[in-house]
Amino acid sequence: MTNDKDTAKAAPDDAPTLVLFRHDLRLADNLALSAAADCGRPVVAAFILDEESEGMRPLGGARRWWLHHSLCALAGRLSDLGAELVLRRGRMAETTVALARETGAATVFWNRRYEPAAIHADKKMKAALRENGIAAESFTGQLLHEPWRIKTGSGGFYRVFTPFWRTLSEGFVPREPADAPEKLSVFKGDVESDRLDDWQLLPTRPDWAGGLRKAWTPGETGAHKRLEAFLDGGGKGYETLRDRMASEATSSLSPHLSHGEITPYQIWQHLEHRNDLTPGDLQTFRKELGWREFCWHLLFHNPQLAAKNFNSDFDAFPWNRDDGALQAWQRGRTGYPVVDAAMRQLWQTGWMHNRARMIVASFLVKDLRLDWREGEQWFWDTLVDADPASNPANWQWVAGSGADAAPYFRIFNPVLQGEKFDSGGDYIRRYVPELENLPSKGIHKPWKAKGEALKKAGITLGKTYPEPMVDHATAREHALSDYKSLKSE
Repeated sequence: MTNDKDTAKAAPDDAPTLVLFRHDLRLADNLALSAAADCGRPVVAAFILDEESEGMRPLGGARRWWLHHSLCALAGRLSDLGAELVLRRGRMAETTVALARETGAATVFWNRRYEPAAIHADKKMKAALRENGIAAESFTGQLLHEPWRIKTGSGGFYRVFTPFWRTLSEGFVPREPADAPEKLSVFKGDVESDRLDDWQLLPTRPDWAGGLRKAWTPGETGAHKRLEAFLDGGGKGYETLRDRMASEATSSLSPHLSHGEITPYQIWQHLEHRNDLTPGDLQTFRKELGWREFCWHLLFHNPQLAAKNFNSDFDAFPWNRDDGALQAWQRGRTGYPVVDAAMRQLWQTGWMHNRARMIVASFLVKDLRLDWREGEQWFWDTLVDADPASNPANWQWVAGSGADAAPYFRIFNPVLQGEKFDSGGDYIRRYVPELENLPSKGIHKPWKAKGEALKKAGITLGKTYPEPMVDHATAREHALSDYKSLKSE
């Protein structure tokens, strides 16, 4: 039986190599692209937008915006090497085979994806290519580990982060990131490409992306600039400062990682060369990378992570159905300033501080007792870093239904959280400007401010800023009661 390498060797010397870009919109540390460059054959670089293969979840609006600009950046980087980025849309298997046959490609290279639906689509693609006599080879993708290779002592998958991280990190020697190719042999033939604008990834009526444009620079170059800025600034003191919502003490690399504009290997390498960061800062940040790996580990072994409770006990939980409450939460009109600031940050910038994510998630599922899936879906549509693994895994973690989850009875008090992690109220003032004239002492609970203070600040509760939609103490008791009834069944 002829294998892929034999097929590639038997092909004409000028038969091109087709390189697929998916969640790897970069030139550096792109093993598929590096392998294609090393072969010396002409390269056809392509991105296929696949929202049609079985089980593929269509991208949310914020990620579609990011994808448009990231593809523009990638096309520019490839153009510097004399290559064109070919755009196609359709099912991965059929579209790839068609493009390979059009260009006469002898080989197709790609970096592996790890969400179950994408794995299924790629298996079909590999089989279809081989049926057509086209060699196919995949390379490690956007993770430090292959999810099927790390196993517990009993041969299963990890359900708790600490032993997972211990297994992954002890003795871990990351590979050296690959440099971007200095040159490519360019395909000279004619090949049709979709126009990116025709995909209509950008919002138009209305154009809600103004805040995203101000906040982000999608693309490989933007990713590395953000990493360097973080390490030179917020990385120092990361261990203690990362929960302060008004500070610039987080990396904000998550959307760049989600789109594969930078790899965890590249980040790890940069950390290795930073002697100005404390061991605590370095270890804490590495563990954040480890948590991302853990989420992908969970998704690989639980394909329905975004739809089903990891802990089936929660299937009987009596979630509320309240569209008005959900909408108030989405719009940042709950009457709890730190919750409202976080939700407005999300709407304006497509991103939210990690501490804020935990606060608003706890408020939705425990104060409002709305199904965590409602929150997960809203984040999926509005986050530029909406990740098929981290998004559902983290929502289930807060809800108490997930792996290694926070206990359901751990219910964040939104006032205390604000006072602790935004003590001066700077985060609230930035995103809830109607409260900016309240003193720091009262900004976390304006409903308790004296009438004179509210008047002086120009606030009329219920009009210029809402009253709290629920009493936290009462809501907490209701949530605990529902949880206890669930456990007693």
